[in-house]
Amino acid sequence: MTSEISHQPPVAAIATPIGEGGIAVIRASGRGVIEKVQNCFRGKDLTKVESHTVHFGKIVHKDGRVVDEVLVTVLRSPKSYTGEDTVEVSCHGGVLVTQSVLETILDQGIRAAKPGEFTQRAFLNGKLDLEQAEAVADLIHAKSIKAVDAAHQQLEGRLGEHINKFRQQIIDATAMVELELDFIEEDVEFANKEQLRKLLTDLDREIGTLLDTYETGRLVRDGVKTVFIGRPNAGKSTLLNTLIGTERAIVTDIAGTTRDTIDADWSYDGLLFKLIDTAGLRETKDIIEAEGVRRSQKAFEQADLIVYLKDLSQPLHTSEREEIAGFQKRAGETPFLLVGTKLDLAAGRDDKDERIHFDLKISAIKEENIDTLKKLMKQRALENKDYDTSSLLVTSSRHRDALQKAREHIRRAVEALDSGMTGDFLSIDLRSSLRQLGEITGEITNEDVLDSIFSRFCIGK
Repeated sequence: MTSEISHQPPVAAIATPIGEGGIAVIRASGRGVIEKVQNCFRGKDLTKVESHTVHFGKIVHKDGRVVDEVLVTVLRSPKSYTGEDTVEVSCHGGVLVTQSVLETILDQGIRAAKPGEFTQRAFLNGKLDLEQAEAVADLIHAKSIKAVDAAHQQLEGRLGEHINKFRQQIIDATAMVELELDFIEEDVEFANKEQLRKLLTDLDREIGTLLDTYETGRLVRDGVKTVFIGRPNAGKSTLLNTLIGTERAIVTDIAGTTRDTIDADWSYDGLLFKLIDTAGLRETKDIIEAEGVRRSQKAFEQADLIVYLKDLSQPLHTSEREEIAGFQKRAGETPFLLVGTKLDLAAGRDDKDERIHFDLKISAIKEENIDTLKKLMKQRALENKDYDTSSLLVTSSRHRDALQKAREHIRRAVEALDSGMTGDFLSIDLRSSLRQLGEITGEITNEDVLDSIFSRFCIGK
């Protein structure tokens, strides 16, 4: 990342979703972009207007044909998203007209932008740290209010503030150690060992506190992978349809109707749940259904929340009781809910001797206790997790990995200090920790990492 604007050759792309709409926006940025867009614009001379001004005119094809009436916004360097000269053309929405305006602009010697190229230029020009650039992608892809909140925190630079604080502490510690190395022959001691140890152990604790937010951050960003399992005809598909409010899964009285996993996104109280309806668990000779059962087992292993559904209108046999106990044991630390279904059909049944505890009994058809189930699902999903989303959350596995590695190097430095090793050994681990933190903000990175990050973006951003 640099503080100097690079002024690369101009690129352009449609910045709004493709399709019919009131308006569409084409963004163009780079060296000489204002002059190039002026070549196909009929209206004010864009090369002479002030920055951050909007001008009405027409985009004209090279044969003189009017492509569309537009509003052109001129943003001069460095006060633009990319830091470069930027032009944003607002035209009438619609696939054909928008594409025609873009093609006319590209005909002026402007290259089509790659996915994420505008944000990548913003990063390279020092307008954003790398973790802020990633937050832009998270904001675009967010599917819940909490995910939007978490992305905004990162975009505002709150993670960067923490990382820069950690880096400065390590720089201070490294300076203490390396200054002493410079005067080793004079036997001068600049680093107070206890002071240095406290600095490093405090840093270890602070990084650990930030790392502890990752599991919550991951759920906020990616959603709670919630798997409905149970025997055939237990009401899994009915419950999924009830929660999302539409007929996403086929529901019949025939056992084995669901033969594959069915996914649906459902947002509740600001948190995204990725619901997965699975094939009913049973022995079957049907090849397709057997594959569905195998996928059900795989979904179980990857779940963040497991909801086992038991049909209350049917007796609980020993085999199913053992099956439930087996799933509860396999779930380990993954939250597990045992929910009785078809409560409306179970009237009068005596289940006192069934020796099983249901977390809740519901009727999806009658929507009985469904609101309670929603609250319980959120409560269990976030059990033992810090869900104060006003606090900073680590949401990216890349950031988590870098923080873990930085923390490990700090711990090695403490071990070296305690064992009486010379400062050069401490310095190696301190500098390695510094590099790991630098990879989060982009102070230190490589092209492969950048390509991977910016490939997540849509074209036009």
